[in-house]
Amino acid sequence: MSNIVIKVENISKQYRLGKVGTGSLAHDLNRTWHRLRGKEDPYLKIGVMNDRSFKGGSEYVWALQDINFDVKRGEVLGIIGRNGAGKSTLLKILSRTTTPTTGQIKIRGRIASLLEVGTGFHPDLSGRENIFLNGAILGMTKTEIKNKFDEIVDFAGVERYIDTPVKRYSSGMYVRLAFGVAAHLEPEILIVDEVLAVGDAEFQKKAIGKMKDVSDKEGRTVLFVSHNIAAIHTLTNRCLYLQNGKFVQIGNTDEIITLYQHSGNPETGNLLRYVKDTLNENKPIELLSSNVEVSDKSVAVSVHYIVRREVGSVVSIKIVNLQGIPIITLRDTDKDAESFSKSPGKYAVMFTVPLTSLAPNIFKITFSFSDMKSERFDYMEDLLSFTINEQKSNINATAARDGILNPQADFVSATQII
Repeated sequence: MSNIVIKVENISKQYRLGKVGTGSLAHDLNRTWHRLRGKEDPYLKIGVMNDRSFKGGSEYVWALQDINFDVKRGEVLGIIGRNGAGKSTLLKILSRTTTPTTGQIKIRGRIASLLEVGTGFHPDLSGRENIFLNGAILGMTKTEIKNKFDEIVDFAGVERYIDTPVKRYSSGMYVRLAFGVAAHLEPEILIVDEVLAVGDAEFQKKAIGKMKDVSDKEGRTVLFVSHNIAAIHTLTNRCLYLQNGKFVQIGNTDEIITLYQHSGNPETGNLLRYVKDTLNENKPIELLSSNVEVSDKSVAVSVHYIVRREVGSVVSIKIVNLQGIPIITLRDTDKDAESFSKSPGKYAVMFTVPLTSLAPNIFKITFSFSDMKSERFDYMEDLLSFTINEQKSNINATAARDGILNPQADFVSATQII
C-alpha cells in the first residue's frame, strides 16, 4: 500500500435524469427514512446502465458502476472510452468536486485537477491573481508561489496579459495558464481531462512533455483522459478502459488501445466488418459494407458499394497509423483505369497489402468515393481498425504522394455483383 497513492474501491455514481436533476424533497425524505431504519437506498435498485442509444425505463442512471483500480506513485494512467463512458465523472470524484453514490476512494497526496476550461479560475481576477489564488488553494505559501511564478508565465506564454482579467482571455490562453498552474505548483497528483484539445499543436506537445517530466523526473502521479489516442499512447504505460459507466479492463496501454479500437466492430478471429445502417438514396455512389482481414502475410480490405446512376468515380482507401499519419492510399483506378466509369449496380472491390509494408502499430481505415476533381460522393472515416504486432521484414515499399508508403499492393478489379 505504501507505493499506492490512489485506491478506488467499488465506486458507483448515480444521477437522476430530468429537469430536477440532482433530486427532489420527496426522494430525499424517502432516502432518509430508509437510512434511519438501516435499509438500502431504494433508488439504487432502479438505476439503469448509462447507454445513450436507448431511452430506458428509469429516471435514474448509473454514470459509473462498481469501478475498482489502484494507481501507483509516479505512474501516468490513461483513461479512455467513448463519450458518456464515465471518464469525466470518475475524475470529478477523484478531484472531490462530487461524491460517489457508493464505494470509497483513498488518496495520498495533494491533487491539482484540470477538468474543464477555467477550472479554479475567477474570471474577474487577473492571471497573476489567479496563480496566487490557485497556489493558496493547494496549500502553498506566498514565497513558494513566487518562486514558481516566472516559470508558469513562461510556460503559458501569456506574459503580456498576465495582469488582465482572465475573462478576456481566449479559451486557448485560459487552458495554457490553467495547465501551467496545475503542473508547476507541485501537486503530488495531477488530473487532466480532455481540455488540452483546446490548445494548439505546439501547446499540446509542450503539455505532454511537461506531464512526462512531472512523472519521470519528479515522481508525481498523472491521470490523463483524452480522445487523442496518439497522446495516450505517447504518454502512458498503463490504461483504464471504461464503457457505458462500467469497468472493462486495465493494463498495458497497447493492449487496452487495441481492445478499445476494436470494440466498435463485431469481430470474428482476425476479421473485422462494418455494415452501414442507413442509406442515402440521393447519393450516386455509396458504401454498403467493408471488411478487413489480417493473415500471416497480408492485410486484405474489401469494399461493397452501390452505384445508383452512371458515374465516374474513384474508390479509395486510406490506411492511417495510431498517430494519425496517412501511411498508404490505394485507389481502384491505380491498376485499372477502366474502373473509373461505373454503371448502376452493386460492386465489390478488394485491396491486398503485404505485411512487409507495415511496421507494428494500430491502423485505421478510411473509405472515400469521389470524382477526378476530388468531389466526394461518400466518405467514411476510421470505420475499421487492425493491429500489426510484429515486424515481418524490412519495409517493402517506395515513397508515395498521399501517404508515406507506396506498397507493392495487389488489386482485384471492381466486380459487379448485382
